[in-house]
Amino acid sequence: MSSQIPEFKHTEVSAIPTIVNQARINFNTQKTKPINFRLVQLRKLYWGLRDNEAALLEACKRDIGKGTFETMLTEISWCQNDIVFVCNNLAKWAKDERAPDMPLTNYLMSPTIRKDPLGCVLIIGAYNFPVQLSIGPMIGAIAAGNTAILKPSESAPATAAVLQRIIGDYLDPSCYACVQGAIPETTTLLDQKWDKIFYTGGAVVGKIIAKKAAETLTPLTLELGGRNPAIVTKNADVRLAARRLLWGKFLNAGQVCISQNYILIDKEVLPGFLAELKTAMKEFYPNGAQASPDYGRIVNERQWRRLKSMLDSSEGQILIGGAMDASTLFMEPTVVQVSSPTDSLIADESFGPLIPILPVSDLTSAIRIANEVQATPLALYPFGNSSETARVLNEVRSGGASVNDSFFHAAIPTLPFGGVGESGHGAYRGRASFECFSHRRSVTTTPGWMEGLIGIRYPPYAGKWAKAKKMNELKPDFDREGR
Repeated sequence: MSSQIPEFKHTEVSAIPTIVNQARINFNTQKTKPINFRLVQLRKLYWGLRDNEAALLEACKRDIGKGTFETMLTEISWCQNDIVFVCNNLAKWAKDERAPDMPLTNYLMSPTIRKDPLGCVLIIGAYNFPVQLSIGPMIGAIAAGNTAILKPSESAPATAAVLQRIIGDYLDPSCYACVQGAIPETTTLLDQKWDKIFYTGGAVVGKIIAKKAAETLTPLTLELGGRNPAIVTKNADVRLAARRLLWGKFLNAGQVCISQNYILIDKEVLPGFLAELKTAMKEFYPNGAQASPDYGRIVNERQWRRLKSMLDSSEGQILIGGAMDASTLFMEPTVVQVSSPTDSLIADESFGPLIPILPVSDLTSAIRIANEVQATPLALYPFGNSSETARVLNEVRSGGASVNDSFFHAAIPTLPFGGVGESGHGAYRGRASFECFSHRRSVTTTPGWMEGLIGIRYPPYAGKWAKAKKMNELKPDFDREGR
């Protein structure tokens, strides 16, 4: 098991077109299409992660202060489990499908749906989960039969360097490669021809990538963040809500795109909720978060100062936490009671360990505010009884939702994960990853002996419509009033 972390080196910009062209050429050789080839690559990737486990643990610690448990749970083990799940199901997913609901006349043409790879794809990862958000999409690209180029985040350089070693040492180098760098290298990558681009990150860069992709009509999956609301009603179990929301926000020091950005809580249960937050904080970090090996750090000084500026600009009152240390990029879990949805901590996505709480008079007010802050967040977290949470799900849109919990919906491989509207488009995870990088191609095969049956389609058409109508027309089961 290798524990050594390679040096992070930018890829030569002049070499990038050649790297991409090699992957495209090898896709056209049909090399990646056989299911067995894909399975071998996925299995090798599994062992690449296993063999480099120690290096990945150290890299995530160095890049983002992430402890062993979090790195194993949310990065390494997560990807390994996804590989095993995909390998166990790939042959079934890749099979041709018969078209559903076929009348006899169509059945004779053997209509099927093929699952074709898209081609040569680009994956741009993110720093907050530097393994999962790079390797996760890569698993789907390989499973679907594509060639792929990975561009990890330069903000997590140690992890990026280990990923490059894994891809170079364990995968077929003619089909898969890793390009390192920042803006110049990414710009050069975007100048190449792609059959799909998969990007995880912020909306500002997402818009740049979407604009570039539009120039060549390149399909795109955008996994962006959001100002995700948690709504705690007066009938919620405040102890469970406090524990689960606290864990969800302070995992990875709050640098999680699907964690709640703010909490809307019925003012009747606010005192009890705050008491439970303090109790949970002491339980999770008995010696304080700064001394805990389980609490991470902000990724870099620029992000730390951004978070500090958000907190300084808030007109709210700090109720819990607030300590910080620029020299170690530490920021204590901080709960702030605010009085307006326009407060700096709600108006923008914090992407850090800041929890603004806004008391509301009732559920109607909470729903109205959630829709005003952002109409299409990445995630939604309603806490309450069944009728209340059902109402929230019905009246507030989001990419996904976990009822009475924090982002559990993103941890289940049979559930697609993705945004909607401003929070992105497209989805992946498990089978959805395979489908994300596949094209469902409709195919029919018309036998020669059917020429007499389909001859009605050829002109001249005089006197043919009555027969064609009888063959094709469907009878409505509704009246003129739409009933």
